[in-house]
Amino acid sequence: MSGSTPSSLPASTPRDLTEVFHRVAPQMAALDRFMTDQVSRFEPEIRGMAAYCLETSGKRLRPSLVFISGWQGVGIVSDDLVRAAGVVEMVHLATLVHDDIMDGAEIRRNRRTAAREFGPDAAVLLGDALFSQALHIAAQFPTTEVCRLVSESTRQVCSGEIMQTLRRRDTALSQADYYRIIDLKTAELFRASCVLGASLAGYPAGFVKAANDFGRHLGIAYQIYDDLADFLGDETRIGKTLGTDLASGKLTLPLMILLEKLPAGEREPVLDALRGGHPLPLAAEAARMKELGIAAGVIAAIEAELSLAEAALAPHASLAPVPFLLQLRELLRGQVAAISPGVARV
Repeated sequence: MSGSTPSSLPASTPRDLTEVFHRVAPQMAALDRFMTDQVSRFEPEIRGMAAYCLETSGKRLRPSLVFISGWQGVGIVSDDLVRAAGVVEMVHLATLVHDDIMDGAEIRRNRRTAAREFGPDAAVLLGDALFSQALHIAAQFPTTEVCRLVSESTRQVCSGEIMQTLRRRDTALSQADYYRIIDLKTAELFRASCVLGASLAGYPAGFVKAANDFGRHLGIAYQIYDDLADFLGDETRIGKTLGTDLASGKLTLPLMILLEKLPAGEREPVLDALRGGHPLPLAAEAARMKELGIAAGVIAAIEAELSLAEAALAPHASLAPVPFLLQLRELLRGQVAAISPGVARV
């Protein structure tokens, strides 16, 4: 499947997250103020813990999706969009706190995870508190639709995480199972971000549905990229502990393709590591993936999702948010290329 022709792309494609954030800088500044204010809403005894999670600068892709899906012009900052972005970011941060506990990760956003900083028992409750505060904010909107969407999305994200937890070390996981899990645990919040942005900005129902589909496919593509980065990424550049998928028994798409391509005699050590047996060094498995060209198959799967994301927006090309949403798609392509240089898109 070929990538988009140059004529279908916006005139200025962002090279990194800095460029994307420059466009939404006023909105992000308002979001920073909103998140700082939320710290004071927690009980005094845990405000320091809440601040540790809320006052960090991650990629903030989900808030970006809220702002860009609801884009109405340069410098226009909607309080509703800022609050919605705060809600989805808080839900996302809560899932990261819980993920890091289950993965045994020590680094997140280039510093110690909440579990490492406060201990896993306190961290799991901190994640719960973040979830609860996000839903409390959502309930303050005059329409119940925001709270309904956020609560349903939160449930689905948690359901996806539960499914993945129950299927850890299950070497019989199918690709259909894998896609179902990442649709829930990752793509759901991308989807909800796009829907919140488009609907709160007052765009027509047809575009809200298109934004819904765009966000879902972008989210699936992003999670597949993240799973590839777990093997081929650079921990310092990405800013989190890598190599946790194999160690924690998560059978992801890169591992599935690796197992398909490995000679029969080399599969058992990988399967044994997934089952919790003798661990395998990440560097060795990453080298084997490069030797066997695993990245090409994973990138093909990412490209398929990005093409579906673009197709969802095609009927609404004249609307202001569309060129900027497509730039986010190109940004993800750039991130994929950065961890797999020399591997052509198919």
